[in-house]
Amino acid sequence: MAQIEYSQNGSRNRGVRGTRLLAGVASVVAAACLLPMLAVVLAAFTGGTETISHLMETVLPRYTVTTLILVTLVAAGTFCIGTGAAWLVTMTRFPGVRFLEIALVLPLAFPAYVLAYAYTFILDHPGIVQTTLRDVTGWGPRDYWFPEIRSTEGAAVMLILVLYPYVYLLARAAFAQQSATAFLAARALGNNPWLAFKRVSLPMARPAIAGGVLLAVMETIADFGTVSYFGVQTFATGIYTSWFSMADRAAAAQLALCLLMFALLMAVAERTQRGRAKYYQTGKQHMAQPAAHLTGWRATGAFVLCVVPVLFGFLLPVVILVIMGLESEQNLLSQRYLGFIQNSLILAGTAAVVTVSAAISIGFFQRLRPGRVSSIAAYLARLGYAVPGGVIAVGLIVPFAGFDNALDAWMRETFDISTGLLVTGSIWLLVAAYMVRFLAAALSAYEGGQSTVHANMDAAARSLGQTPLGTLRRVHLPILTPSLLTALLIVFVDVMKELPATLIMRPFNFDTLAVQAYRLASDERLEGAAVPSLVILAVGLLPVILICRQVGRR
Repeated sequence: MAQIEYSQNGSRNRGVRGTRLLAGVASVVAAACLLPMLAVVLAAFTGGTETISHLMETVLPRYTVTTLILVTLVAAGTFCIGTGAAWLVTMTRFPGVRFLEIALVLPLAFPAYVLAYAYTFILDHPGIVQTTLRDVTGWGPRDYWFPEIRSTEGAAVMLILVLYPYVYLLARAAFAQQSATAFLAARALGNNPWLAFKRVSLPMARPAIAGGVLLAVMETIADFGTVSYFGVQTFATGIYTSWFSMADRAAAAQLALCLLMFALLMAVAERTQRGRAKYYQTGKQHMAQPAAHLTGWRATGAFVLCVVPVLFGFLLPVVILVIMGLESEQNLLSQRYLGFIQNSLILAGTAAVVTVSAAISIGFFQRLRPGRVSSIAAYLARLGYAVPGGVIAVGLIVPFAGFDNALDAWMRETFDISTGLLVTGSIWLLVAAYMVRFLAAALSAYEGGQSTVHANMDAAARSLGQTPLGTLRRVHLPILTPSLLTALLIVFVDVMKELPATLIMRPFNFDTLAVQAYRLASDERLEGAAVPSLVILAVGLLPVILICRQVGRR
């Protein structure tokens, strides 16, 4: 009896230590997510009013107007394409619909800046389209008008083509889950299919559609590669210009604060609309929506409407990039390019493992000890996805650069030894930025799998003497292996595509594929930029294929 009591006390002590360890890790992760935002706020308010006054008189109005125009265009474009395509593939049947319902997700594999490189190659003044036009008509450069690809509208089109799948996926799921009762009632009251869709189906799917549009908006304000290459002046490009070209840290911090406030406003709006706008099926039985079989010109029209985003968002850019890559002098198997690939894989792999581990600690702690502390930790962990990479980079470099400089000064005075920059410019600080940026995606994937683990499993494991960490290791992790692999893959690909944080925070002589593509494109060597872009695209296809398989199964 004494031995059993001792064993139970030992198990209880280990359980307490395990819970405290989880609480400590979750608190550290939450603090790491909050640190960049606090650092940006402090750096912005300690930078003096002269800088912000100068910005307000010169570039701030232009940054604000351009960012708002870009956001408005992307929101409208992703809503129209994503919602329309989702309705057509869900509610109608026409030749090719099974292929298109999967293919419509494929543009998600493209970073917007890679799409910008491809279309600039063919649509710019020396590109094949305008060159052929001049050869056929005999016109000179000033004899005709052609849409300017390097413009705010051009950047909006690039972003729309790669971001509409966010709206498409969420809208399609919402339409598929709706019962046909309300739609058929609207049809019985004399509404044609379009009015029934507008008055019944669309309002019921509004929370999901709004969530997808706001995701696209947050990705738009975080984008740097596309707007920078097109010369569009937004807050994202202003932060980078202030940091590097002007060497004005205060201006960069104050611009980052403006962008942070806008991003957090979007996040709050998304949370508010999702929490209030809820629709429920009041009937006892779910009735599947009847699919309308289209023929003739209606089938042709539906096919064209759905195939255009796939054509211009995936198929045509892939062909262009392959042609560009074949014409370039870049050797993917050279020692230099192998170094770029190795650096990208190291960063992406390390960041994926660290980020998913942090998501596990946050998610399991919230399950183990539900309450205010765990809820706050989970909320702070999700804020990073709404914060652009450039803001996170500025928010981490400012405090750690101050720490490194203070430590170096103290070591010089005390021991006459220079420590240099221990943290700033290191891989680990860059990995921390990736973790803050993409922790929300990993946490969502983990929580989605964790919801399938019944609470009785936890109780059974604890009754058999398992500690909380033992329950996590022996029960949860084996069951959640598919969700964890999905989370690892999503973070891995997101890190491969991330550009602003990598540009600002990467160590010296530690370039990645994304940085190499951006550098070559900035030098107008588009054929060379196609080679690293194709590698990024090939890696980006992995999670998209996984999503396509899930869509196909449903």
